[in-house]
Amino acid sequence: MAEVRVLERIRVAPAPPTPSAAEIPITFFDAAWLFTGPVERLFFYRHPDPRSALPLLASSLPHALRRFFPLAGTLSLAAGHRFAYAHGDALALVLAESSPDEDDFDRLVATGPRDLRKMRAFVPCLPPPREDGAFEVAAVQATVFPGRGLCLGVSVHHAACDDASATLFVRTWAAACRLGGLDGADAPPAPVLDRSLVADPDDLLSKTLAGMKRMLASGPPPLPPPAQETEMPAPLIASFPLTRDQIDGIKDAAAAEPAGTQRRPSSFVAASALAWVCLLRSRSVGVDGAARSHMLFSAECRSRLAPPLPAEYFGNCLRPCFVEVATAELADGDGGVAAAAAAIGSAIREMERGVLEGAEGWLGKVLSVLPQRPMSVGGSPRHGVYEGTDFGWGRPCRVEMVSIEKTPGTVSLAEGPDGKGGVEVGVVLPPDAMESFASCFHDIVRLSDKSV
Repeated sequence: MAEVRVLERIRVAPAPPTPSAAEIPITFFDAAWLFTGPVERLFFYRHPDPRSALPLLASSLPHALRRFFPLAGTLSLAAGHRFAYAHGDALALVLAESSPDEDDFDRLVATGPRDLRKMRAFVPCLPPPREDGAFEVAAVQATVFPGRGLCLGVSVHHAACDDASATLFVRTWAAACRLGGLDGADAPPAPVLDRSLVADPDDLLSKTLAGMKRMLASGPPPLPPPAQETEMPAPLIASFPLTRDQIDGIKDAAAAEPAGTQRRPSSFVAASALAWVCLLRSRSVGVDGAARSHMLFSAECRSRLAPPLPAEYFGNCLRPCFVEVATAELADGDGGVAAAAAAIGSAIREMERGVLEGAEGWLGKVLSVLPQRPMSVGGSPRHGVYEGTDFGWGRPCRVEMVSIEKTPGTVSLAEGPDGKGGVEVGVVLPPDAMESFASCFHDIVRLSDKSV
């Protein structure tokens, strides 16, 4: 693990005007994530004098929190399940310095496999819950690498908001730092905090909470034992970039295969299908000998609800989507990606016919699939973790969703760092599985690359 020296711990309150006290109810979309944990993302920036950036980060954060004041409050698990904000609440900001290894920063921001343990010291931890069960929902940390750059770590509990909202918070903070405030026309749009916009005529919130209480009483279903009962080696994290031409080649190849639907998949579908096949062939998902393989992903629902929610709605607005394919089809050397893409696309189209259809059974269905070791997806190329997160010293050179380590079989998706329409796939795997995944990934990309 990298050595980090804490320079300062600051409690950052939202800049005025903010309400002296406020309560925001959770919705059934939020309730599903109550007993998960934070989404943790690291933004790496090159900077010749990173220490000079620390005062700017600290002074601009209150302006971002003025818009996102729930992130400075707490989430109470008592009756009502509400976000509570009171005057004096604040967000924890840690300012730190990494060990003076001049090559360490370059190793951390490379695309190839890296030791994930070296990144854990840059991830801010949420404080433990209070005696009444309430807990803070966000924390941030800025770690400088003298003469090289800095890493901005952001942890946001999933019950507070989804990735779209968390990314909007980071983009708002970046704008406040880069522009010296948020009053100009170049600032991102303000979040919409009104939870009453989420209609719940079927009382899905109460039904979801009741289902979670039953789950806690009986415990989740047992997971299958690992393939080998040996001590796991240190996990590696790696980013696999796909240029626009490469992702277009995968789309075209998937649409042309007999196993496909003759519909050209989206970038999300194509990248997810590629990752699923590579994970399965590296034996990182699925159960050995199982006839069927499974995938879970969360679909954005803001624009799909009736009436739709604003794009800037702050909170969770995701529903699970379930994909199932014959394992033999995914293992097919030529048609595996096409079969995966066809199944993922079918699940999306089925969901769009009734976005809340079957909502009462989502939790139970998720729990029933977990023993099958499904693949899952975090992030999206649409969220813009590279675009718009310039704090005044350029775009990040590397963004990693390190929390995917906590859910084996999860990959992260983001837009390409160069802003040219590519996609970046992130994985955390043991060394042997990482080597197998990389080999499969590059073989499939090479065969479908239109530029070759």
